[in-house]
Amino acid sequence: MNREQADKVAKGAGFIAALDQSGGSTPKALKLYGIAEDAYSGDEQMFDLVHEMRTRIITSPSFNGDRIIAAILFEMTMDREVDGRPTADYLWNVKNVVPILKVDKGLAAEEDGAQVMKPIDGLDALLARARDKGIFGTKMRSVIKLPGGGLDAVVEQQFAIAHQILGAGLVPIIEPEVDIHSPEKAAAEKQLKSAIISHLGALGDDQQVMLKLTLPDTDDLYHELVEHPKVMRVVALSGGYNRTDACERLARNHGVIASFSRALTEGLTAQQSDDEFDKTLDEAIAEIAAASAT
Repeated sequence: MNREQADKVAKGAGFIAALDQSGGSTPKALKLYGIAEDAYSGDEQMFDLVHEMRTRIITSPSFNGDRIIAAILFEMTMDREVDGRPTADYLWNVKNVVPILKVDKGLAAEEDGAQVMKPIDGLDALLARARDKGIFGTKMRSVIKLPGGGLDAVVEQQFAIAHQILGAGLVPIIEPEVDIHSPEKAAAEKQLKSAIISHLGALGDDQQVMLKLTLPDTDDLYHELVEHPKVMRVVALSGGYNRTDACERLARNHGVIASFSRALTEGLTAQQSDDEFDKTLDEAIAEIAAASAT
């Protein structure tokens, strides 16, 4: 583990930028960016366009380690270059931003009110490749719709794979997202907290994970996790809330920082001039960083 990166992730001021849209969510991300689906044909062209979008964000003067602690990347972004340098190398050595890799392969069908992850084939090889490229940690997402047995299955799977990731020398971000539209959101969040605390007890003395959680209905619900010695950082996903709502909720949860995707890129378009683009991004980063500072 890179100690300098670990210190930045654990103690640094700012937030984590989520730039990890994959195949299923990329068309929506491009549409919000002002590129309609009829503007490209096939996955190759689509991923070229989304890499151009991510490159524009990463190379913007506003995007740097002063307010951005880390950035979560899609595998294809890790394998590409920014300004002639491998993306992870550019992030850390040019921007002072810690690189993190999304490793999950999407969600299985809903069962018992939740969606576990699909099997992650070839995970050991991916982790070894990520480590060689300078990646610090990983992220993997499940979805919880209701409290119950499905929620427990999500947490069980997340921690089982987290142990595998820790064994490869990387720090996992565990993301059991509670759907913001759940009719029993508060109850699910209470059960989730208990399940996470139970599994944290099985980690080794020298092991830590990060947690990426939906902004809870009860303010400071996750403060015990923020203070837990086995948790390097608790970060929040925007989960469909717009940036204003997400930042207001985040500011009420002390010690939790943002890891926003849509809320970060809200208002950015391909049609903007570089000055307009940078101004819009700077305002978004400032608002999210301020909410993360509470």
